[in-house]
Amino acid sequence: MKIDYNNLRQSQLNEDSDIKPFKCADADLNEFLFEDAKHFQKELMAVTYIIEYVDRNHTVAYFSLLADKITFNPEEKGVWNRFNRNIPNSKRRRSYPAVKVGRLAVNEDYSRQGIGTFILDNIKYIFSNVKRLGCRFITVDALKVATPFYERNGFQFITNSDKDDETRLMFFDLKNFIS
Repeated sequence: MKIDYNNLRQSQLNEDSDIKPFKCADADLNEFLFEDAKHFQKELMAVTYIIEYVDRNHTVAYFSLLADKITFNPEEKGVWNRFNRNIPNSKRRRSYPAVKVGRLAVNEDYSRQGIGTFILDNIKYIFSNVKRLGCRFITVDALKVATPFYERNGFQFITNSDKDDETRLMFFDLKNFIS
């Protein structure tokens, strides 16, 4: 189905939310939405947002956000030097604030139509322009199959030490979005 962005509604999940039908290609992401998202919200571990069509009985996509930070690892000084290169000397720290995309999933009926990029662009805009809190980076533990998607959206690998792992830690520098 083709996405009509004018008829999408985003809402924050809460205890009373009725989660409409949703199915993506990853069973773990489906399970999180229906089994875990409300519990994570209740325990203040992550906030989940649902994107639905105003007039249809299904969920188009969802994503979860949580606080994170990127911390200096003395074993990977080269990686840290890359982060610090874009930060003035007087502002350099041993960790930097970030928001983590804990989950991001698109209903299989709407995959490959740009909704994932639409979501990431909105997250980038909110955290770089609304400025309710200091946040320099967006991070994600991307499934190996999803790394090309995140790379197309400007994310980079934090390290190569996880190149053989099931997930790869990636980041996006929000300064690149507002520059």
